[in-house]
Amino acid sequence: MSGFNLQELMSQAKKQYEVLQKKMQETVVESSSGGGTVTVKMDGRKQVLNIKIDPEAVKSGDLEMLQDLITAAVNSAAKKVDESMQSAMGGMLGGMPGIS
Repeated sequence: MSGFNLQELMSQAKKQYEVLQKKMQETVVESSSGGGTVTVKMDGRKQVLNIKIDPEAVKSGDLEMLQDLITAAVNSAAKKVDESMQSAMGGMLGGMPGIS
């Protein structure tokens, strides 16, 4: 055989998975919409940790606009999580044998 060790590869994959899980727990992104009217904080598992809404947005009474701003901020935060995790995974996979 050419030195391909499936058990060693699986062990490395498990370690990398554990590192990724830890990174997901530690990663926190923040995104806003409406010039900071709505700010969303989200972790690497895409769990919303916090939403801040400028009180002036509530006073305006434009509920539809506020809903759109919340949606935009949440979607933007989720995209940031995806980019962060993709970057982390790319770095991890580059170190595994047989994967370039």
